[in-house]
This record gives sequence, C-alpha cells and structure tokens, in this order.
Amino acid sequence: MKARLPKGMGAGPNMQTMIKQAQKMQEDMETLQAELNEKEYEIAAGGGAVTVKINGKLEVLGIDIKPEVVDPEDIETLSDILVAAVNEAIKKVNTINSDEMGKITGGLNVPGLPGLF
Repeated sequence: MKARLPKGMGAGPNMQTMIKQAQKMQEDMETLQAELNEKEYEIAAGGGAVTVKINGKLEVLGIDIKPEVVDPEDIETLSDILVAAVNEAIKKVNTINSDEMGKITGGLNVPGLPGLF
C-alpha cells in the first residue's frame, strides 16, 4: 500500500528546483573551498617581531623572526610570541573561510559544513 501525501507535499517542480539549487550551492562551495585552501596569509605578532605565513588549509608555510627578538636569555618570550602569531593566523583564516562560505550559503550553518545551519 502506497502512502499518499496531501497536495503540495509531493516531489513536484518546487522540490526539483530546490534540489538543483542545493546541488549548485554544493558545487559553488567546493569551488570556493579549493580557492580558499590555496590562499596564503601573513600575520604578524609581537609588534611585527614574528610573522607567520599560513595557507587556507591551516598549514604553516613559514615563520619569520626578527633577529632583535631572539634573546638566548629569554626564550619564553619568543615562544609566547610564536604561539600568539600561529593562533592569530589560524583564527584569521577560519574567520575568512567562514565569511566567504556564508556568502554562498546565505548564512545557513550546518555542523561540519561552515556557513550552513
């Protein structure tokens, strides 16, 4: 026995349009994610004493340390600046990626899928 849905509840033209829109959104998101993964960012910390180069996949590509900040007697400060720089770089990339995905998804945000539910 088949279940019958009330009128307007079937998979009519509106449902197909929604499916096509969702597929297009998914394609756009995949394209954008690939573009974002390739971008590179430089973030400075410690008043420019340390600069971290990172890509959209959150891979650290390089760290530039100004010679004047290297003090063998104070490794702890250098370590703190490095941690701050890497954390700031990750935060910036995550924010940019989320904002860009939000432009495609219209602000929807789904767990595990930035910008959806």
